[in-house]
Amino acid sequence: MPNTPDVSQQLPYWRLSSFYFFYFAVVGSLTPYWGVYLKSLGYSSQDVGFITAIILGTRIIAPNFWGWLADKTQRRLQIIRQGSAIACVFFAGVLISNHYAWLVLVISCYTFFWHAVLPQFEVITLSYLGNQYQRYGQIRLWGSVGFIAAVVGLGLLFDFLPIRFLPLAILSFLLLIFLSSLSLKAVPVTKTFESTNGFLNLVKQPAMICFLFASFLLQLSHGPYYTFYSLYLQEGYGYSSTSTGLLWALGVLAEVAIFLVMPKIMHRFNVRNLLLITFFITACRWYLIGYCAEWLWVLLFAQLLHAVSFGVAHAASIEIVRSHFKGAHQGQGQALYSSLGFGAGGAVGALIGGLLWDHSASLTFLVASLSSLSAFVISYFGLHLNKPQTT
Repeated sequence: MPNTPDVSQQLPYWRLSSFYFFYFAVVGSLTPYWGVYLKSLGYSSQDVGFITAIILGTRIIAPNFWGWLADKTQRRLQIIRQGSAIACVFFAGVLISNHYAWLVLVISCYTFFWHAVLPQFEVITLSYLGNQYQRYGQIRLWGSVGFIAAVVGLGLLFDFLPIRFLPLAILSFLLLIFLSSLSLKAVPVTKTFESTNGFLNLVKQPAMICFLFASFLLQLSHGPYYTFYSLYLQEGYGYSSTSTGLLWALGVLAEVAIFLVMPKIMHRFNVRNLLLITFFITACRWYLIGYCAEWLWVLLFAQLLHAVSFGVAHAASIEIVRSHFKGAHQGQGQALYSSLGFGAGGAVGALIGGLLWDHSASLTFLVASLSSLSAFVISYFGLHLNKPQTT
């Protein structure tokens, strides 16, 4: 194994962390409040589900295109900077008009470039970490902190100001993402391993097909939650914007806590078992939200389970992608995981939620629960991972 430089002395911890902070501040603005914002404009649940599906659905194509381009050119940081800048410009179009067709066009263009950013930044982060890849969670947790800051801060704000100010908050965070990217220097991906197989051959391995399908089902189960949870609390149970924001923040705070200890957890448990636990607990979480939401303590407990349904799932999945897609395939591997899981899965979940929501919110969460349970069954029988290849 070639000597690997000690990156601990040159790791730009706060510069990497600040990028995650601002990126997920956008998510913390968009995910809990975008549906409420659209409802305030008079759009139906189906419209909300469709526009949200666009945000998630562009992840199906965009990350794969940008991942291929980044792997081919090795100019990841330039792609991140240009993608975040152009995304900022396109999102500003929301301030021009609230017409449905215009929103669809603007959101489609904005997310195509926004989704260029995170998968390639994951590659840059892992490149800086080198053999200390277990520390990934300690950097990524600042994304969770950014989410909490945005969701709680805006929740407090929207109890006093109308939610029509939401686009301005999102636009501010998008600008900060771009400015944060300017503080970093490009780091070449270490090519100590060159696969003799092509990218498609790596994808076609049975365990990888199972992993990607299970990731799709897991994110499908999250679709109704990300799209309608705030509306569920406010319209169904009368929660204020502040209370809604605090419940969102509790889930992400649990996520922060789990990221802090993920290095120890991943040393003790293999990623297959972690994902199986995740799928089962996530199924229980959606059932509790759908059928026991009249009890606040149940909602609090269900939000704590976000530590598993997102935190453990994402850290374990990133490790699978890192160990399976080496060298020149890293960008495409991260993009494929993002597009099939968060993209296709999240979009289908949002669409299903939009179709079922007005009929029955509980039924919507039951479908989500069954989706995660299906991921558990598929992974139990099909997810058999080889030991990661050393570099």
